[in-house]
Amino acid sequence: MKALLQRVQKASVKVEEETVGQIGSGLLVFLGITHEDTEKDIDYLVDKISNLRVFSAEDKHFEKSLLDTQGEVLVISQFTLYGGTKKGRRPDFNDAAKPEQAEELYKKFIQKLQETGLKVETGKFGAMMQVELINDGPATFLLES
Repeated sequence: MKALLQRVQKASVKVEEETVGQIGSGLLVFLGITHEDTEKDIDYLVDKISNLRVFSAEDKHFEKSLLDTQGEVLVISQFTLYGGTKKGRRPDFNDAAKPEQAEELYKKFIQKLQETGLKVETGKFGAMMQVELINDGPATFLLES
């Protein structure tokens, strides 16, 4: 499982011109799921994301976590994080989980993230989405379970 995190001042996601999720200050999380992922991967990433100290406190740049700041989270399913680009000119997605498996794990990830008490917004699984954000920093981190 991969999570690409972007620290944002705000972010939103639209599906067919309708805003389906939006947050203020916090993290935009692009979540990629592979066929080998389990609930252990979810638990690891939820703990890491909610406790990773990527927010400023006074004069220190990386001092506080989402839980410390009560930041918000926007989670977007992103199978292209598992796009293979080593061969040819077109990515392959052999390492991405099949949609049925990925959607189940995506929903469990969101549920466990909500259980931390954070405000969690989402995109729509499997839909074409337009994501807008104001990156704060910029600060971008790649986590892998």
